[in-house]
Amino acid sequence: MFRRRQYKAIGEDLWKGRTEKINAELFALTYGALVVQLIQDYEDYAEVNKQLEKMGYNIGTRLIEDFLARSSLGRCSDFREVGEVVTKVGFKSFLNITPGVTHTAPVSRPNSVSQQSNVPSSSFVLTFDENPLAEFVELPEEALEGGLWFSNVFCGVIRGALEMVQMQVQAEFLSDVLRGDESTEIRVTLLKYLEEEVPIGDD
Repeated sequence: MFRRRQYKAIGEDLWKGRTEKINAELFALTYGALVVQLIQDYEDYAEVNKQLEKMGYNIGTRLIEDFLARSSLGRCSDFREVGEVVTKVGFKSFLNITPGVTHTAPVSRPNSVSQQSNVPSSSFVLTFDENPLAEFVELPEEALEGGLWFSNVFCGVIRGALEMVQMQVQAEFLSDVLRGDESTEIRVTLLKYLEEEVPIGDD
C-alpha cells in the first residue's frame, strides 16, 4: 500500500514539473486527424489498428528514456509492480490520467512463449475512466463494424516502453466505450523477459 501511494506521488510530481505540456483539446484533435488520415490512406480498419500500434511502439521506445531519467525509479521487482508503475507514474506523468489496474494471478500456459522462458504468464488490466485521445470522438457505424480500436496507439506505447526495459509484452484492447462497451480496458500480458543486448556497433 505504501509503495502504491509513493508511485502516485511520483506521478503527480512529474506531471506538475513537466514544462512542455500541450493543450488537451489540441492533442485530442491532432490525434483524431491522424486516425482519419490513416483510414483514408489504408481503407482497412485492421491495417489502421496495426499502424496505430506501430506508431505507439516507436513513441514508447523513446518515451521510456525520458521517463527513467525523470522518475529515477529502479527495476521493478515483479510484473505486478510494473502494472502499478505504468498506471500511477507512466500515464500520470505524460497524460495526467491514472487508469485503474487489476492484476491477475500468474498462470502456467503449456506451449507458450512464457512457458519456454520459464516465466509464468502474468497480466494486468488497465481500466480508463477518462481517455484524452477520445475527447470529441464518435465512431461511425462503418468503423465499429470494421473493428477500429481508436486509441490503439496506447497498446504500442506500452509494448515499446516495456521492451526497452527487457520485457516482451502483448498489449490489447478488451473493450472501449467508443464502441458501446461499458468501460475502456487494455490487457497487458507478460510473454517473456528479454536478455540484455548490446546494440550493434556498441562495444
